[in-house]
Amino acid sequence: MAIKLRNEYGPVLHMPSSKENFKEKGPQNASDSYGHKQYPANQGQEVEYLVTGTHPYPPGPGVALTADTKIQRMPSESAAQSLAVALPPSQARVDANRSAPAGGEFRHSGASERSQPAGMTSVVMEGGNAKNSALMAKKAPTMPKPQWHPPWKLYRVISGHLGWVRCIAVEPGNQWFVTGSADRTIKIWDLASGKLKLSLTGHISTVRGVIVSTRSPYLFSCGEDKQVKCWDLEYNKVIRHYHGHLSAVYGLDLHPTIDVLVTCSRDSTARIWDVRTKASVHTLSGHTNAVATVRCQAAEPQIITGSHDTTIRLWDLVAGKTRVTLTNHKKSVRAVVLHPRHYTFASGSPDNIKQWKFPDGSFIQNLSGHNAIINTLTVNSDGVLVSGADNGTMHLWDWRTGYNFQRVHAAVQPGSLDSESGIFACAFDQSESRLLTAEADKTIKVYREDDTATEETHPVSWKPEIIKRKRF
Repeated sequence: MAIKLRNEYGPVLHMPSSKENFKEKGPQNASDSYGHKQYPANQGQEVEYLVTGTHPYPPGPGVALTADTKIQRMPSESAAQSLAVALPPSQARVDANRSAPAGGEFRHSGASERSQPAGMTSVVMEGGNAKNSALMAKKAPTMPKPQWHPPWKLYRVISGHLGWVRCIAVEPGNQWFVTGSADRTIKIWDLASGKLKLSLTGHISTVRGVIVSTRSPYLFSCGEDKQVKCWDLEYNKVIRHYHGHLSAVYGLDLHPTIDVLVTCSRDSTARIWDVRTKASVHTLSGHTNAVATVRCQAAEPQIITGSHDTTIRLWDLVAGKTRVTLTNHKKSVRAVVLHPRHYTFASGSPDNIKQWKFPDGSFIQNLSGHNAIINTLTVNSDGVLVSGADNGTMHLWDWRTGYNFQRVHAAVQPGSLDSESGIFACAFDQSESRLLTAEADKTIKVYREDDTATEETHPVSWKPEIIKRKRF
């Protein structure tokens, strides 16, 4: 009897209370009365909630089913969703926690379902009104047609660093860009010509992050020497140090609207600094391994971190505490990028690239296929997402649909080993017409869109294929 109750009544007991609860929750691992295999509720995997074989349940234990509810069978997709949404949350919680009714009643319901002919219409509750709805096969979701993007081609290779180029940033005026390297130097290059303008020395270990302020003539850098420096670009000298991290500093970002600097470190923390006073405003602790990347935005949540502990955290800047922790990735999260126009972001890990929606980190979709250690992500306002990997491959994606429209693996510069093929950082310039990559062969590579390409010469090889269920 216990097995029968679990198999036939389980899907109803775990029906969600609203459409919002479809995410991150799956039914129990059971089969319904029609033999449909339910998807296992794996921890950390998003499975689209499919309501199958749902028979209505009486309003309370010991209450007989009515004539209407006896003949209900498989609802249509829209009816199932409206049925779930129609339940008030409090009632849904009561129903979910309620124990199963008497065995006689339950057998009666199951028997009536099994005796129904397949072609018979079902009575479902939509908005509180009973109406007939023909049984319809559930349509599998398909990928919408992706927007066409011209392919990008390599047109310049800039050399000058004596070690791996670990980070890159373009200044707001779009005249020059800056790179940091394992040779401990920071170099400033002319964007139009690719010529070296300036070298800055001061770090005593690999420079891991650089960013140029939009609010002041300052350049900020951080490195594996635990140092965070502020450079005055009018004098090309260090004017401030931000002391506090206990280990290598892996990344940094500036808040777009207030004078706040955020850094992340191998000491498992991110720190918020007042740019002017050098004071440590908050230490964001909670990650259990090195924090590899940090991003800031003006809207809430204002700080997003990705860590080698496989989690992403969305932070409350004012309180200095975690708002949301996303545990969906299986491996280290080394890259996070915020879309410049949409209220969404993406994270990169060897298992997948995942897209999320702010403010609560609602999962949108997986971008699968870049099977490598993803070191960097960047996106432009046209919806071109670029992922750069440790093995030197670069994939370009359509942001909206997750379609991978180009794969690039540029040759290493002469004299380098093939094993020195690796992309550590990438960035679009301010006009978004050029893409710059910082690489392990000690070069900076510059890409631009192929002006000769058209939709006819480079068609989108897309078919409305059935999307696999969202799984984490």
